[in-house]
Amino acid sequence: MKLSEIKSELKTLDTIAFQLPNGELVPNHFHVTEVGKITKDFIDCGGTLRHEEVVNFQLWEANDYDHRLHPEKLLSIIKLSEKVLNIADLDIEVEYQGDTIGKFGLDFDGRNFLLTTKQTDCLAKDNCGIPSEKPKVRLSDLQKQSSCCSPDSGCC
Repeated sequence: MKLSEIKSELKTLDTIAFQLPNGELVPNHFHVTEVGKITKDFIDCGGTLRHEEVVNFQLWEANDYDHRLHPEKLLSIIKLSEKVLNIADLDIEVEYQGDTIGKFGLDFDGRNFLLTTKQTDCLAKDNCGIPSEKPKVRLSDLQKQSSCCSPDSGCC
């Protein structure tokens, strides 16, 4: 989800809810403790220089059960962050504390903001010798291959 998309959705909502990938909701007394821009410059395993930027939201919950973040308040925090940090219309990444800090993508189902799972990946598969697709092998073809240790192979 891009920053422009969450701003558009926030204008239509009365309340904000974030849903974890397992279906549980982040407790509704959460805080958005940070809205920022994360810049990552790195070299992948193939030697290619890469540059990534994302908008980062950090969700946090405390024992402040009376706290409720309203859509218009989050919208004002986002607008201030855009202005002060010169944030473009970037993809959003959400940090949320589980057993460790988890990083999630963000989507919207018409009611809740969905924290989506993220995966690591090799960005230089062609340089690393990693096939783009796993080769498909039929089990019946494996049975047709002779074993090196068959009784008449002479290996024993």
